[in-house]
Amino acid sequence: MYALILPASTPFVLLATVMGLSWWEDRILPTPAAPVDIPAEAPFVPAAPVQLTGLVRVDTPLTPEVARR
Repeated sequence: MYALILPASTPFVLLATVMGLSWWEDRILPTPAAPVDIPAEAPFVPAAPVQLTGLVRVDTPLTPEVARR
């Protein structure tokens, strides 16, 4: 009988756990008194993309010359 009850109740136990943690996070954990200002950082500017000399075929064996392309 327990072999049928335990697998059937597992999703409900997990749901109750998640709901309990959500309630705990909303009600119990302290909230910051004032919002913390995050310092603005310089935007990330990516380097110029590498120009490919040519595409390598899929069936080409990987050799040092092919790896440098």
